[in-house]
Amino acid sequence: MRNLNRTLAMSLLALLTGGLYAIGEKTISIGGEAGWNVVDKRIGVTELSSVRPHPVLALSSATRYADEQTLDLALSFDEEQPTEFQDHAGHYQISISPALLATEKRLARSGAGAAMFSGLLPFLENVNSGPLVLVPQPGALLSSGQAIRDFSIEFWLFPMNMENGELIVSWTAAREDSPGNYALQRIQCIASKNRLQWLFQNFFAPPEAEELPVSISFTGITPLVPRTWSHHVIRFNADTGLLEYLVNGVPEAITYTTSSGRESSQLYHAVAGREGMLILGGRFIGMMDEFRIYSSFIDDPILRKYHQNGGRAETRVLDLGEYNSSVLKIDVNGGRITYSGEQVLNEYAGTWPFHFTDGSTLQFFIRASDNPYQWTETPVPDTNDWRLLSFDQVINNPEWRAFTPGTGLSGIQGRFVQVAVMFYPGNSNETTPYLDRLTITYQPDEPPLAPTMLTAIARDSAIDLSWRASFDADVTGYLVYYGEASEQYFGKGALLGDSPINVGKRTSVHIDGLQNGTLYYFVVVAYDRFIPLHLGTFSREVSARPLRMGQ
Repeated sequence: MRNLNRTLAMSLLALLTGGLYAIGEKTISIGGEAGWNVVDKRIGVTELSSVRPHPVLALSSATRYADEQTLDLALSFDEEQPTEFQDHAGHYQISISPALLATEKRLARSGAGAAMFSGLLPFLENVNSGPLVLVPQPGALLSSGQAIRDFSIEFWLFPMNMENGELIVSWTAAREDSPGNYALQRIQCIASKNRLQWLFQNFFAPPEAEELPVSISFTGITPLVPRTWSHHVIRFNADTGLLEYLVNGVPEAITYTTSSGRESSQLYHAVAGREGMLILGGRFIGMMDEFRIYSSFIDDPILRKYHQNGGRAETRVLDLGEYNSSVLKIDVNGGRITYSGEQVLNEYAGTWPFHFTDGSTLQFFIRASDNPYQWTETPVPDTNDWRLLSFDQVINNPEWRAFTPGTGLSGIQGRFVQVAVMFYPGNSNETTPYLDRLTITYQPDEPPLAPTMLTAIARDSAIDLSWRASFDADVTGYLVYYGEASEQYFGKGALLGDSPINVGKRTSVHIDGLQNGTLYYFVVVAYDRFIPLHLGTFSREVSARPLRMGQ
């Protein structure tokens, strides 16, 4: 009666609501208050705070090198404290002044942080002082007496006011210009009329030993805008003598380290002086990010905040608890992040669809199965190489299906599911979409209702059982359990087999081969899938005693 009442109640609800779509629905929330722990595969994607009340997933602006093979010095400034700043190439010993600060991720140009120079250190005649001092170790490009061929120096700069005389970069060493006679060698990058001025003193010299080293200086053309990030590269080609300065990828000054200052003249060579050290931000107020030196002429510096191919995030396998569960829909919330000077602008779009004028977007995929161990693995190449692969190689696994958030899904069934998201930046590669929350709505394949009105009639060495079919429409069969004690259904010896007996979709069965005089107990259970077996609850228990019948 209890099962019948349950069925009647469900039927009444169906009449009132027009269907059973909402009965038994469950949800899984990812992101928001639940966090992103289940998103354990992230390529080019990171968590950002201070955008929404809880961290969001967005594209990562983490360090990418123009030429990792020739990297000589790499300061990312992504460490939490200035005392933890380090040369990731391992060629320079670093010293940090208390005047140097670390910024938070949202202010950085790339990665998780930037260096903040306060300008608090007074200018001293001692050129070996500064907020950040780097001393080359043996094997470094600028190690003592090192003959230098091609090189590039690049960094991002965020000046607060760009005052004249602010010293951005300074290299000082002693170069021997004649036997036993040493002169000051230096490279300086200094602010002058809102531009950067470069000086190479005693750094380049003619090949003849009797000729003295030369000094070369030049100034950029475009004024730098205060409180705005700009990219700077100084690069040298030893084969042609070309020394070139670029701002935001545009050539600002070109000269040749030759006897005439033009191409096709006698080339001058670069040699690092002795006892040299590199000082950053000696007299500078502002931020610096991603300072690097390469032992090569960088043809294509990386200027965009995000990679044009975007990034990818994938959840681990999620267990919905019941086999053959159906994913009904997936809702997402998110928005877009843009940057303007020191401001991080959040455009919260709410629920999907997101329409951003710059083309930044998200794309969603799902796969499901009752057996996750037989899935074909998604290609997850090395982090440094994945962007070289095509979209199909990265995400378009045959078992993945693209879906549109917020719309009804069909055919996504299984106990185990995974969700993948592709993040694409805006047209300028300077903005990123973000994912605030993802909610999976699914309907577990609930066990079928128990059959009702089970009856048992004793026969000679047999029992006749009959019952009313389960009200679930997807029932595919019944199992009959029997035994010689109540709730102990381990019976053996029946001609149809030991307990339980699979009787298919029949609602009555004749079980013979039983012992006369023995009291047997029976229950029946419905199933809607046999592999893997998905059973409902037991019917009520009945009992009967087979007896020899008279003639």
